[in-house]
Amino acid sequence: MTTTGTGTSLPAALRHLAGYTASTAVATGAELAKATTDALSRRLAGTPYRRRTPLDAASGALRWVAAVTDRRPPDWHTPNRIAFSTPFAHLRDLTAPEHRSDDVLPTLVLPPQAGHSSHIVDYSAEQSQVGAIAGAGLTRLHVLEWRAATPAARHVTITDYIDVVDRSIQLLGGRANLVGDCQGGWLATVYAALHPERVHTLTLAGAPIDFHAGESVSASTTRVLTDVFGLAPYRALVAANGGVMSGRAALANFIAIRPQAELSRQLQLLANVRDEAHVQRYRAFDDWFSHTQDLPGAFYLWLVEHLFRRNELIRGELVVGGRPAHPAAITCPLFLLAGSSDHITPAAQLFALADVVGTPPEQVTMRTAHGGHLGLFMGHDALREDWPALMTAVRALS
Repeated sequence: MTTTGTGTSLPAALRHLAGYTASTAVATGAELAKATTDALSRRLAGTPYRRRTPLDAASGALRWVAAVTDRRPPDWHTPNRIAFSTPFAHLRDLTAPEHRSDDVLPTLVLPPQAGHSSHIVDYSAEQSQVGAIAGAGLTRLHVLEWRAATPAARHVTITDYIDVVDRSIQLLGGRANLVGDCQGGWLATVYAALHPERVHTLTLAGAPIDFHAGESVSASTTRVLTDVFGLAPYRALVAANGGVMSGRAALANFIAIRPQAELSRQLQLLANVRDEAHVQRYRAFDDWFSHTQDLPGAFYLWLVEHLFRRNELIRGELVVGGRPAHPAAITCPLFLLAGSSDHITPAAQLFALADVVGTPPEQVTMRTAHGGHLGLFMGHDALREDWPALMTAVRALS
């Protein structure tokens, strides 16, 4: 049973952050030591050994700089059309022409929204969450693509997001299978609590529902900052960026949680800078990872206040647009997918939902995928094993 109270105390949050910082420093040092050892091993193993000239070193450095700085905007790999647009979202129809009349309920995917683009659900032709969903027979498929917020969209609120989800489902016929990833997962949950009659099944992956469960750096940091300063640091961050939450700041925070992972990525690139296949894999990921987008400031501050800080969703205290969004109103079949080593959203944060929904226990499926947070949406293992199994079960009900 997960904790659904006010969360860890301030001293506990401080201890968690101190311990995590220490372990991260050790891991970062170990990554540097490993890179040094690997470089020395490669040098000693070279037969025959060819001494690198200053020109070789300069050439390698230029290749590394080119790989790091040559970025392309991410794009969709599955053919699609835009059904409608708002200043903060596109509804994309990914249904293939030959499947438009299929006798299956529509499926709507809500991608993550934490400073990156929605293209992670269609990362590549070989690594596509929407491809796995369609492959399971849910062929009438739509995605709400979150658009980068401009200063003109700074006042967009949670009710605007709920309204665009509702508009999408009504366009699809008034009832749909809802799939929510990460931040898109809590949004899907709030929508399902407000409009249970429109959600046929609810599938969530890596979604923070009980924001205070498990050991999360984000939760501990929020606890410390808000206990000491209230929302002032978050308001200042939004104000400094013209009323929107900076995607670059979100990326910096993501890297700061596990700096050893980013260090490893860059050192591996440097070591393999003449391996074209490695460089292409690096570029493919970085085209998505480094392409950040801002969030509406009003929406972000609402999220911090009501979910990150007060944990109102899991406690049954959330009110949206004057209406209670109580998880107990959700009675549809529920499918939950967590990552075994997810350091962004520990499994306990997602699986806590099973304890508070109105869905009968026999209609709740909880599954743990091997790997971390991003692997849930683009990892080969999750796309080959976990998503097909879950979506086949959804298709059987649709």
